[in-house]
Amino acid sequence: MLSRLTRHRALAFSALPVAALLAVVGLAPLPYAIAQPGSTADVLGKYKGREVITISGAPVRPTQGKLLMTTIVATGPSVANDFGDVADAWFRTDRAVLPRDAVYPPGKSDAEVEKHNLAEMKQSQDAAVVAALNHLELEPEDVDVTLRLADVGGPSAGFLFSLGIIDKLDGDGSGGDLTAGRTIAGTGTISADGTVGAVGGVALKTQAAGRDGASVFLVPKDECSQAQSELPKGMRLIPISTLGDAVSSLRALGQGQEAKVPSC
Repeated sequence: MLSRLTRHRALAFSALPVAALLAVVGLAPLPYAIAQPGSTADVLGKYKGREVITISGAPVRPTQGKLLMTTIVATGPSVANDFGDVADAWFRTDRAVLPRDAVYPPGKSDAEVEKHNLAEMKQSQDAAVVAALNHLELEPEDVDVTLRLADVGGPSAGFLFSLGIIDKLDGDGSGGDLTAGRTIAGTGTISADGTVGAVGGVALKTQAAGRDGASVFLVPKDECSQAQSELPKGMRLIPISTLGDAVSSLRALGQGQEAKVPSC
């Protein structure tokens, strides 16, 4: 029967299965999470009415400026993003489409993922305290540091916690603030030995930082190119490999020694 149909009618009929397939694909959930810039929190100040960093057992100095830890927000493992959701996010600079298994442990519920992220945050906080006190050559048993940051999970705030502890205890080492009164943002994991690690999502985090007033962003060195991809106008990127790098760069920046401050 097909041989007796006109070419236009044959094409029309042959297109029907394709149209049906596209309709199914458009409605079917896809294995992707959609991320966007999240909140920031000043580790030198308060978050939801509580001091983020409290210290006893050593003199604490008042601070000016801000150290913003940055976050991204991603759709949870139980959220079924369809083709339309993914396509919309794909072409937006303030969204990122990520394989769900790269964001969340496979097979975990929303509650299990939250528990996992909070456990990672606790480990990150412990490492941040040790790294900061080691940098200042202070004995952990003599100084008690408490870190509080509700509703934020994962390890990516560790590096900023360490900087906050250093600024509260020692500033720039010469009586001034490590921030030099600026709003500084950043991200990165931290190891007890002071190594700063990559975290992912930095292009979204720079957008969150710019939105909330940061002029400088401290980024793990291996993620410089990602951070540059959607960098807000006027924001300076400083690559970091260790906690010592960050302290040296911020001291130099505060003293106007631009030649000593690396860039991506």
